[in-house]
Amino acid sequence: MAYTKDTYKGRYTPKNPHKYRGDVTHIIYRSSYEVRFMKWCDFNEGVIEWGSEEIVVPYLSPLDNKIHRYFVDFFIKVKTKDGVIKKYLIEVKPFRFTQEPQVPSRKTKTFINEVFQWAVNNAKWDAARNAATQYGWEFMLITEKDLGLLQNRDK
Repeated sequence: MAYTKDTYKGRYTPKNPHKYRGDVTHIIYRSSYEVRFMKWCDFNEGVIEWGSEEIVVPYLSPLDNKIHRYFVDFFIKVKTKDGVIKKYLIEVKPFRFTQEPQVPSRKTKTFINEVFQWAVNNAKWDAARNAATQYGWEFMLITEKDLGLLQNRDK
């Protein structure tokens, strides 16, 4: 599980710009998972409002013990089938990045980087979870499994 820079990056132009919270001319996706989620938000009738990297949450980094800014992947406001309005902070990540790195027989630089990234991600997710709770929202981690990208594999 190597943490590498995403190479799949681009701009998304919503078909329903009235639903977007933020600058519709500057919607950036950093992975195929994110663009898939953007399309779901854009076209899903239950999604009333959505934004990408529009909510910033401060978090304490365990690496340098300083406060940093976490741009949460998505904010969505949905209307459930029973008419209830719910708000979510959403982080979209590959499933393998949501799991603690397994200790290999030889501790390589890659493993050490994975451990550092795992620690930072957990600090970010805890901060987002706390921020969401303060506002009566929910925080969710969404992976390719949630996006239906593993239909023909074991889940």
